[in-house]
Amino acid sequence: MTVQDGARFGERLAKAVSRYGTLCVGIDPHPGLLAEWGLTDDPDGLDRFAMSCVEALAGHVAVVKPQSAFFERHGSAGIVVLERVLMALAESPTLTLLDAKRGDIGSTMDGYADAYLAIGAPLAADAITLSPYLGFGSLAPALDAATDAGRGAFVLARTSNPEGAEVQLAERAGRSVAQAVVDAAAARNAEVAPLGDVGVVIGATNDHGLDLSQLNGAVLAPGLGAQGAGPSDIRARFAAVSGIVLPAAARSVLSAGPDPLDVRAAAERLRDDLT
Repeated sequence: MTVQDGARFGERLAKAVSRYGTLCVGIDPHPGLLAEWGLTDDPDGLDRFAMSCVEALAGHVAVVKPQSAFFERHGSAGIVVLERVLMALAESPTLTLLDAKRGDIGSTMDGYADAYLAIGAPLAADAITLSPYLGFGSLAPALDAATDAGRGAFVLARTSNPEGAEVQLAERAGRSVAQAVVDAAAARNAEVAPLGDVGVVIGATNDHGLDLSQLNGAVLAPGLGAQGAGPSDIRARFAAVSGIVLPAAARSVLSAGPDPLDVRAAAERLRDDLT
């Protein structure tokens, strides 16, 4: 839960995973899923969808990952729903990872840190996703704010979209950009026990070719289920991780709705398959 109780994010994540397993479930209220659930594509339908997901998942999986874009598309009313989701989950032992992929420089990065990561942030989550492609160093305000508030961050390293390869696999001084991101995260996590607070995002649907042996943090591995990766792929592709792997699934769980009990059962089956 999102609290300033003196515990670091890495400590709280390790505790949640030991209790609930490694599955991360996305809350992705895109129009197609709203329609499948018989809901309207408006703030009312969004609210009913999102709060049903909270009812289904809170206290049953280690991490849930609301996708900010699908809330933002409804304007200010959608942001209100996102705040409700984050606040409700903060009262549960399930951690929140807000998929916002923010990244900028200077005072703008400070603003994002204030919005999501600082103590008293209005859209506070236990962790958020960040984009390092203005330079890993540009993320310092967000990473520092996260540390101060006991939160975490997951930095994009090797995503599964084919367009990402031209940047992420580019080499400088014999090392890929993606590997440089992993190494920078590892440096932030060095000598922190049991787990550092800076994770990386690496798609689970393809071989990534990265050395993760020094990360000492968590890997968010999207692509489980409907996108094609199975538990055996997760085990094979992330066998050498120094830290925790959080396989992420959304549609393969949420398509069981709209009954929260059915969504919960789908999540528990997938969680147990991973275990």
